[in-house]
Amino acid sequence: MSTSTQVRTSSAIKIMSPTLLAIDESAAAAETVGPIGLPAKQVPEHPNSVAARAPKLERPRRITFKDIADKRTRAGKLVALTASASDSDMFKVAAAGQKPKARRWDHLLSQESASRKPCRLKQAALNLRKPGIISLGGGLPCPDNFPIESISMRVPSVSGGFSEADTRAHGLDVTVGKYDVQEQAEDPNGAVYDLSIALNYSQATGSAQMMRFVTEHTELVNNPPYADWRCSMSIGSTGALEMALRIFCDRARNDSMLTEEFSFSTAVETAMPLGIKVFGVPVDGEGLIPEKMDEILRTWKPEERKGAAKPHVLYTVPSGQNPTGSTQSEERRRALYQVCREHDVYIIEDEPYYYIQMPPYRGRDAKKEEEQSNDAEETPEQFLESLVPSILSMDVDGRVLRMDSFSKVVVPGSRMGWVTASEQIIDRFIRHGESCNQGPSGIAQVLLHKLLDETWGHEGYIRWLMSVRGEYTRRRDVLLAACEDHLPREVVNWEVPKTGMFHWLKVDHTKHPCASTMSISEMEAEIFKDCIDNGVLVAAGSWFMADHDAEPSGLFFRATFAAATPDNMIEATRRLGDAIRSSFQLN
Repeated sequence: MSTSTQVRTSSAIKIMSPTLLAIDESAAAAETVGPIGLPAKQVPEHPNSVAARAPKLERPRRITFKDIADKRTRAGKLVALTASASDSDMFKVAAAGQKPKARRWDHLLSQESASRKPCRLKQAALNLRKPGIISLGGGLPCPDNFPIESISMRVPSVSGGFSEADTRAHGLDVTVGKYDVQEQAEDPNGAVYDLSIALNYSQATGSAQMMRFVTEHTELVNNPPYADWRCSMSIGSTGALEMALRIFCDRARNDSMLTEEFSFSTAVETAMPLGIKVFGVPVDGEGLIPEKMDEILRTWKPEERKGAAKPHVLYTVPSGQNPTGSTQSEERRRALYQVCREHDVYIIEDEPYYYIQMPPYRGRDAKKEEEQSNDAEETPEQFLESLVPSILSMDVDGRVLRMDSFSKVVVPGSRMGWVTASEQIIDRFIRHGESCNQGPSGIAQVLLHKLLDETWGHEGYIRWLMSVRGEYTRRRDVLLAACEDHLPREVVNWEVPKTGMFHWLKVDHTKHPCASTMSISEMEAEIFKDCIDNGVLVAAGSWFMADHDAEPSGLFFRATFAAATPDNMIEATRRLGDAIRSSFQLN
């Protein structure tokens, strides 16, 4: 048998290779979770359920920090000057021959995407790799005329702690100069990125320096189980989503998209002007329900769906879903992936909150000292192992475009993230970027590279993510305790958020004194107005409905624990409770 053999069946693809490790599923059982706000219940897995039909996947061996360091040592110092081209294969640890290739998706591409050709000027820049070549071709300004000589910043030290106080006391002062690369050319550990490169034009993929970092990080965390996966930098997840939808959806075909019935409102608002009809899939405490999605797709009739063609795109936020805060279990993700395989649906996996996967809520009496001790004892390797596997990590077909972002875990103002997908889809993404946004800001790239790559490194970045997770856990616990104290439990229900920064509150509209005469929309408007009058802002659940024209299926509000101080969260929750009591005429 060859090093990597692919066995295809009607319902599964199993990858067999000496480098792959099997997932132990001997004790696997499906978990059914009740409607949001109700407790979960364990039930045996039905032999004909979607979960039972899901393939028994094998995961590639996890890449380690040492693997990445060894690969860099073998490769030598990165030399990537102005507008240098790069792709993920230059930076991967695992050899491509150890995995099968992704499927092709020509039949799903929009006419716009299929017709895009490479930018001739960008292609011409590839010739700059030739030593000694003198360019009279591209219109790249001379860096001598850039009015910025250096940029300095104070950043946390991994050993000194990540808090604002730690940074002030023990932080590092780092500087990016205009000609660092040239001045440190003879130093094997010298700079590989500077302002003369970053402030000039670059390839639409982003700089080679950041491409190396995100490719290594993707392999470390997700290690997609097919060979020809690639990364490309993006201008945050919203910009990436707009490009992805234009790659796969075509107004002329009456294309449509599935998403959670309550979904990130900006995603829906991005799709609608493109002529994409958006349809919601019912959710529960674990997010999107695969069986409901399967039923929708099996019974799809365009004449009953505003003339929309059967969807071939799913947009989902598996971890800390916005707005519901739900997190799909590994079993739920496998079942969801199986439905998409059976109906040939392409998955856009949006994961801005993936690394904010929090430990269970311990209640108000939990000892902070014990929590801090547990955080300190956990290693980066243990943290990575604790994360629910991504859909990308189980993508044997190459049918997932995963969107990552630095917005929620580093700084949103960088407007920078990256996407991971098969070579064919990343090529379409790059072709779009070349004639659209030309890639993310060079200033944002060089500053984040200085912080993440040169100062922290991969292990330091993971430790930062662990610190962020700890901070959000403490904030979540404050808000949950405040909800226990101040919200009327006889009408308000919730599930503990496991990931992210959002708390989804379900209000039992049937207990409203005017339930027989008021609509859910009217109750929502009344409570929202009372909240504003009381001095607290929460997000109304109807804002997040996939179908903006439908009557809400329930009365919901979204609260966030991302930014308010603990004292303000407590006071805001008290004001919210007062508004609900006033509307429901409770004592």
